[in-house]
Amino acid sequence: MPDFARETAAGGNVAGVDEVGRGAWAGPVFAAAAILSPEAAATPELAGLDDSKAISKTIREQFFDALTRASDRGEAWLALGRADVAEIDALNILGATMLAMQRAVAALAIPPDSILVDGNRLPELPAPAEAIVGGDGLVLSIAAASIYAKVSRDRHMGELTQTSPGYGWERNAGYGTREHQTALATLGATPHHRQSFAPIKKLLQPTPTYR
Repeated sequence: MPDFARETAAGGNVAGVDEVGRGAWAGPVFAAAAILSPEAAATPELAGLDDSKAISKTIREQFFDALTRASDRGEAWLALGRADVAEIDALNILGATMLAMQRAVAALAIPPDSILVDGNRLPELPAPAEAIVGGDGLVLSIAAASIYAKVSRDRHMGELTQTSPGYGWERNAGYGTREHQTALATLGATPHHRQSFAPIKKLLQPTPTYR
């Protein structure tokens, strides 16, 4: 279960950073940065806050709302960054993810004194940073970032279904589920699909003709 020990030991404004959407076939990759004050970390509303992948959609939404309220009280600072499909196809997904993280940190209303990033790679950042494998299950501010990014991206993918219906993005968030695969086979790709990803690239390749 994530705790606030690393933030307390570091002192100052510690930003947790996490991303979501790296493996999806459609839609942007999102990153979030979260700075929690000791007051936010101790609020009962955030008791049990965990890695977004370890909790249900309903619980994620509840924590998202609690984080938003903490931000409104001036006890937490939250920011999003994203890289769109064109950037993913141009940079590759790793480069686009690093870019989204940089944008999330840059969007924070207060500058971080240090940064803790989920994973094993670091983008160039404006403060001392540490990569922590499995950080979203260990560090409270990274867990907060994972929830903020996940809920925000899921809502965005739900909005995209208004102009690109039929792929089930409101349920699969652009990942390669059976529903999504079936829709691709029948409806084809959209501008929101990542053309550099193998399943989409294969779909878009012209069928060879033989003489």
